[in-house]
Amino acid sequence: MKNINKYNLKNLMRFFLVALFIPISCSKDFLEQEPKSFFTPENALNTPEGLNAILSQALTGIRGEFYEDGAPMITENIFSEVSVEGTTDKSGPAQDLNAQILPDADNNSSNTNKINWFWEEFYEGIKFANTVIDRLDDAEFDSPEQRADILGRALFHRAYRYYRLTHQFGDIPFVLHEISGPKLDFASTERDVILKKIQEDLNMAVSMVNEVAPGGEVTRGAVLHLLTKINLALGDFDAAIISASQVIDGGQYALMTERFGIDAGDASKDITWDLHRVENKSIPGNTEGILVAIDRLEFVDQGATGGTSIQRQAVPLWWRFINTPDGQNGMSDSPDAEINLVTDIGRGIGRNRGTNYSTKEIWKDANNDQRHKLGNWFDMEDLVYNAPSLKESDNTFYGKNLELYLPDGTPLCSDTIRNWYGFPQYKFLVPDPTATRPSGGHGDWYVYRIAETYLLRAEAYFWNNDNALAAADINAVRQRAQADPISAADVNIDVILDERARELYYEESRKTELTRMAFIFARTGRSAYNGKSYSLENFSQDNFWYDRIMDVTDFYNVSGLKTIFGVSYTMSPYHVLWPIPASAINANTQGRINQNEGYPGAGLNIAPLTSIPEESDN
Repeated sequence: MKNINKYNLKNLMRFFLVALFIPISCSKDFLEQEPKSFFTPENALNTPEGLNAILSQALTGIRGEFYEDGAPMITENIFSEVSVEGTTDKSGPAQDLNAQILPDADNNSSNTNKINWFWEEFYEGIKFANTVIDRLDDAEFDSPEQRADILGRALFHRAYRYYRLTHQFGDIPFVLHEISGPKLDFASTERDVILKKIQEDLNMAVSMVNEVAPGGEVTRGAVLHLLTKINLALGDFDAAIISASQVIDGGQYALMTERFGIDAGDASKDITWDLHRVENKSIPGNTEGILVAIDRLEFVDQGATGGTSIQRQAVPLWWRFINTPDGQNGMSDSPDAEINLVTDIGRGIGRNRGTNYSTKEIWKDANNDQRHKLGNWFDMEDLVYNAPSLKESDNTFYGKNLELYLPDGTPLCSDTIRNWYGFPQYKFLVPDPTATRPSGGHGDWYVYRIAETYLLRAEAYFWNNDNALAAADINAVRQRAQADPISAADVNIDVILDERARELYYEESRKTELTRMAFIFARTGRSAYNGKSYSLENFSQDNFWYDRIMDVTDFYNVSGLKTIFGVSYTMSPYHVLWPIPASAINANTQGRINQNEGYPGAGLNIAPLTSIPEESDN
């Protein structure tokens, strides 16, 4: 009954609580509908069980970023230097950003992008958190510690969303209380005001939230990990070192360095492989995961997602448009093929297309790095021609490794954007027993893990000009993967970003973190490794986020590059912040939500709020 109630409660909350920034329908159908649950606000929110059920929905919102077709995580990746949108056979996907990324565009679709998913889902999560915070005094608790833990987790959920939104959209409406009726006078609040408030909230939440919790639930370690990011965003580098160190030295979490889990007895595998088996991510003894999204096939009838879909999203479209050197079709996605590639690799469509930077440049000196060794990582040249027709015709290329060019330079692949790039098999292999041509099944996924905590602390040490300690933290992560150590003289943001790309690909919110670093450069005026310094005054016109992408990728900075459909890859500095949805601005008829610079409507902006009103529901 508990699980059933949890999902009924979601429907109830959506009925009773006014959705933020979305016009309210006054149709007869809306007015006549009734919640299909025995819950009401009065009897659902006056018990710890009811409040925890709401927080379960907030947790589901975090999980949703990583799963299903067109996962929102892809949008985070393609607005960074690690990936581009690789769907090349139509005009909708986010490639020509100058033309496509507009406030009134369809920005919440697997066929375009998921920018508005973050706006809508994160504000819904804020709504859940605010409801719990405001209803605490209506409930009776078994102990003060139980009440504190619920409050602390609600503060985490609110801070998690606001941290992300302020690095995706910049200045945004800051809602700190439950909204019980229509509200049409929202105003934008300065990003720093929001960050300082959630920093204050999380400092309070650290002592409230339990150190140990059931799998997938928010723990004190997750609070400290998020607090570290917020401390960095505010330029409070000493505080970031302290909060990260509490996780690293606290005894609850540690880098996994010994073989474990489902394949521990397979001598051909290694710790990197073990760490990313979905069966291993939440098991007792895995001290790596700080916050893990739980997704299991057995939860489908309880409202679980459609699975990771990661093999469909991020693996190349390897099974089409690749010929042998003698001009024959070379590939097959048949699970009945003698050389069966599809079962392990999945039937990819190349939507989340790794860039040359993330698939080649950062691995040039990989040496013994486990994260790039054959078996853990596949380049296309590691695959073999497997089309059954080749064997039937005694073609000499059957079973031989793929080739991209003939000796005269003629390509053997008609779409190298979508079909030809390397990928981390150790992360992307998510078995799907329900599909003969798997797209990536159900499986737990890391949201936060301690490897990132080390890299966050390394970054804080760098900003504090302590490169020796920064190198030590980076090397802790590299040593686990058997990568060559770096020296203190090597440390800069370029090196830190490279290591994050190696270790956290398709885990971290890459656009969020890259934008955070861009804001730090603008806040401090410190010169970046490219020799430039930046300012907050003209952030949307000149920023490190844009320069980084232009510096290291091979799409937006290549003149004349087009998809097979004829779409060019374009990007501008103002894309560092996404457009505020036009629907949110237009529905706010009694106030002003500002539009980000570079997008239509920004000329109507007014000064954002610079403080939090005493009775804030804005």
